[in-house]
Amino acid sequence: MRRTTLLALAAPLVLIAGLAVTATAGTPAADPAKAANLAAQPAGVYEVEPTHTSVHWRLDHSGLSTYTARFDKISGTINFNPQNPTASSADITIDATSVNTGLPKFDGEIAKQVFKAETNPTITFKSTKLVATSATTGLMTGDLTVAGVTKPVTLNVTYNTGRLSPFRGVQNVGFSATGSLKRSDWGMNNWINFGIGDQVDLIIEAEFLKKG
Repeated sequence: MRRTTLLALAAPLVLIAGLAVTATAGTPAADPAKAANLAAQPAGVYEVEPTHTSVHWRLDHSGLSTYTARFDKISGTINFNPQNPTASSADITIDATSVNTGLPKFDGEIAKQVFKAETNPTITFKSTKLVATSATTGLMTGDLTVAGVTKPVTLNVTYNTGRLSPFRGVQNVGFSATGSLKRSDWGMNNWINFGIGDQVDLIIEAEFLKKG
């Protein structure tokens, strides 16, 4: 009777311990098909495919709404290493004057006043580190230069898929990324005192075509 009681008490404790180990050990499991697709891609330099690449940003508008806009002109490359993904790197450039709110006059004001585009016409991101969080996801840290100021930022990056582009006849790979930053860290303090949010959320969708 005593042994049965001890076993009854031990069983849930073993289960809890097992769950704790599962939750903390290693990295999240990736979709096996997606992981296999990644490993099958050719390594090398890939260029931004601008037609299907977008960088959206959003911030709080005085608690009334979440204001959303995007940049229209994005270029750059990734050095993609599917066999050792953490050795991959990115070098991206955004035209600071290509901000798009849907209101052309306002676009010009933001480009000039917030991004200081007259003296700093480009926004750049150059990766410095990539840490895997699963076989197909990772944390990419890099130097972000905006309005003449360079600070580190980290993005949550997800590999989507890769395939031969039926229209261009070259390999095509796609990624999604998200992140957030405080714009005041880059000296972009415009209208914060009026309740316009300091935190900016980034939503990135990117496709790349293999060079050569």
